[in-house]
Amino acid sequence: MAEAVLLPGKEKRVQAGHPWVYRTEVGAVRGEFAPGDVVDIRDARGRYLGRGYANPASQIFIRFLTRQDEAIDRAFFRRRLELAAAYREKVVKDTTAYRLVNAEADFLPALIVDRYGAYLVVQFLSLGMERFKTLITDLLVELFSPQGIYERSDVAVREREGLALVTGPLYGEVPQFVEIDEGGTRFRVDLHAGQKTGFFLDQRENRRAVAELAAGARVLDCFCYTGGFAVSAARGGAAAVLGIDISGAALALARENAALNGVAERCTFHEANSFDALRHLAAAGERFDLVVLDPPAFTKSKEALPGAIRGYKEVNLRAMKLLPSGGFLVTCSCSYHLTEDLFLQVVAAAAHDARRTLRLVELRRQARDHPMLMNAPETYYLKCGIFQVF
Repeated sequence: MAEAVLLPGKEKRVQAGHPWVYRTEVGAVRGEFAPGDVVDIRDARGRYLGRGYANPASQIFIRFLTRQDEAIDRAFFRRRLELAAAYREKVVKDTTAYRLVNAEADFLPALIVDRYGAYLVVQFLSLGMERFKTLITDLLVELFSPQGIYERSDVAVREREGLALVTGPLYGEVPQFVEIDEGGTRFRVDLHAGQKTGFFLDQRENRRAVAELAAGARVLDCFCYTGGFAVSAARGGAAAVLGIDISGAALALARENAALNGVAERCTFHEANSFDALRHLAAAGERFDLVVLDPPAFTKSKEALPGAIRGYKEVNLRAMKLLPSGGFLVTCSCSYHLTEDLFLQVVAAAAHDARRTLRLVELRRQARDHPMLMNAPETYYLKCGIFQVF
C-alpha cells in the first residue's frame, strides 16, 4: 500500500480529528497508487496517522477512513453502516424519512444515504467512495432491505473530483414521488429531481419548532420550496400561511402537500423572487406574525462571502419590517462559510438598520440525524435562529 507523508507540522489538524488532508500538506507519496486508492498516512517522522482514499486531482488529497491499522474491506464498511444505523435508532423519532449516513460525520467520507420510507437515496461525492459503490450498494440491500435504491450523484462537488454527474436506479425500482410522514405531517417528495435527495431532511426538527409558534398566526414562508415550513405551520394551527418560491414546480408540490394535510384552505403559494416579494409586501403595508426565511446557500466559497453577507442582511432586514412588535422571525443559513458568529452578526446588523430590537428565543442547527464532528467545522453548516422582534 502506498504511503502519503505529510510535511513537517501538518499533522496537528488531522491528529485533532479533522478528516481531510489537503494536497498542499503532502510532502511525498511513497509507492504506486491509482487515483481513488486507499493509502496510509504518516507524519514527517514516519508515525502512522491513519488510512484513507486519495485523489491527487482534488484539493482534498486524502479523506480519512480510519485512524486504526485495519483492512478497508467489506467487513469494514458493514461495521460503519451498522454504527450509523445504531445512532439513528437513538436520535430519530416519529418520522419515516431521515439521513442514515452523513458522510464524514459518520466516518464514511463523501457518502450520503437518506431513507424515504421503503427507499434509499444515495450520493457518492468523491472518487474514492465511487470506487466502493457496488460494495456499498450490496451492503445497503443486505442490511436495510429497501425496495429500491436511487442514486442522486448530481452534485457539483463531483466535478472537482473528476467525476461526471449521474442519477438513476442502483437497485430495484424507485418511483419518482413517494409520501413520507413527519410527526403526522405528510409530504410528497420528488426523489428523482427534488433538491438535495428530494427533501430538506436537515430542517425536520426546525419545522417542528415553527409549528409550535404558529397557532393563530399569519405566517410568511419565503423560499418555501415544497412547503415544508408552510405546511408545518398550518398543521400547528396557523390562521393563514403565504408561501413564496421562485420555482413553479416546487410550488405545485407545495400545494399538493397542503391538500395532503387538509390545510389547503389556509395556505396560499405565490411564484416570485423572495427578495422582490418582501419589498412588495412591505410597500403594500402587509404584516405577519411569523416570518420564516430558508434561502439557498448564498455562497459556496470563501471568496463569495461578502456578497452573501449583503444578501443575508437584506433579506432579514426586509423580513423584520413585516413583523409587528412581538412577532417572530425564524431565519436560516445553510452556507458553511457564514459561520454561526457571523450569521448572528449579520442578523444583528439587519435589526440595527431596520431599527428593531431582537430577543433570541433559540439558536438551532441541523437535525440530529445530520451529526457534526467537533474538530471538523465543515460538518456544521445549517444555522437556524428564532428571534422575537420588537
